Formats: sequence, structure tokens, C-alpha cells
Amino acid sequence: MNPQTHLALTGYVDAIPAPDPRGAVVFDLIHSPADADTVAPDAPDTVYSCTTADPDLADVLLHEIQPGDLLRVTGTVVQPDDPGAPARITVSGLEVLEAVLYDLALQRYGTYVFVFDADRDQVPVFTESGRWVGEATGPDAIGALIGTWENGGTQ
Repeated sequence: MNPQTHLALTGYVDAIPAPDPRGAVVFDLIHSPADADTVAPDAPDTVYSCTTADPDLADVLLHEIQPGDLLRVTGTVVQPDDPGAPARITVSGLEVLEAVLYDLALQRYGTYVFVFDADRDQVPVFTESGRWVGEATGPDAIGALIGTWENGGTQ
């Protein structure tokens, strides 16, 4: 690889993007071989260490991107002097190809927090400080559960 090359690369975000001390945002991108039929079955994925100081891209990375999202990034790739270290990409463009959607939602009501899970009917209920209240049999039973809790009862 040239010391610096401009390219476009598709891969999955490995962990939550994070700000670094210089004001940029860093994240790892996992790139799989482009054509699985032409490479060895045990060909490893490549991990690229990505960074951007572009304020618009940084905002998207910090507030909208989650682990598992499929991105297409463009930028300049630099192979570090250490051959064992991952290649570094300075990202200048970003496109979300596929976002991971989680089926969990938190909702707050006064001093209570409910966890709605699309795969379950039951609704776990906590106080805002994290104290367990109980599990409602469904959304319609949350009020009764809280009423019992507030009157000193348990589920």
C-alpha cells in the first residue's frame, strides 16, 4: 500500500465512536473481503482505525452511529510504520448504508422508567435512581404496579 491513498471503504462499526483529546472522533471499522468466493475461507477481516475532525461528520458519529452499523467511508488511508498496527483512515466522507435498529425503548414517567421491548409483553419498571419496582404484565398494567409500589406493596 502507498504511504497515503485516497479510497472508499465499506465496513461495520466495531464500537461506539468516541471523542479523542485532540477534538476529533475515533472509531474502528471492520472491513470484510469484498468477494468471499475468491479469497480463502479463513481470510481475516481487516480492522481500520478511523478518525475525523470534520464537525458535521463528528456530530453524526457521536449522536447517530451505533456498533454494527454498516458505513461507507471515504478518506485518506495511511499505513503506520508498525506493520502489526491497523491502517489509519482520516475520514472525509460518510454514508450510512444500514443502521442497526434496537427494539428496546426507555420511557420516563415522573420518577419512574419503563423498558419496552418489542419481543416481550412484560414491561420492567424502575425508579429513576435504578431501584427495581417490578414487572408489569403489559403497558396497561404499569399504573397499577406503580400504585401498589407507592402504597408499600410488592408485586
